[in-house]
Amino acid sequence: MSSHGSSNTGSKTSTGMSSQVKTPATAGIGEDKPKMFDAQGSIGKQFTEGGAIGGTAQKVGGPLDKEGMIGKQFTSEGSIGGSVQSTLGGQGSRSN
Repeated sequence: MSSHGSSNTGSKTSTGMSSQVKTPATAGIGEDKPKMFDAQGSIGKQFTEGGAIGGTAQKVGGPLDKEGMIGKQFTSEGSIGGSVQSTLGGQGSRSN
């Protein structure tokens, strides 16, 4: 125990700085993040086959399937999805 009543957990050099510790609150700080409408972004990923909107279209199938007449237009290679991806997608600025 130190003179002020707390236990010694190690020297500063061995424990590091608290800012170096990744927590859920600091997980994405300093990293590039996708823009909202990017296929990996918060809105764009909903249109992928694993997302809420795209997943429902996959279940309905037929023309709404990712290979169907309508669904294929919403993929990142399709006319609608590709336009959104190239115009509004990509990487955003670094967080913090």
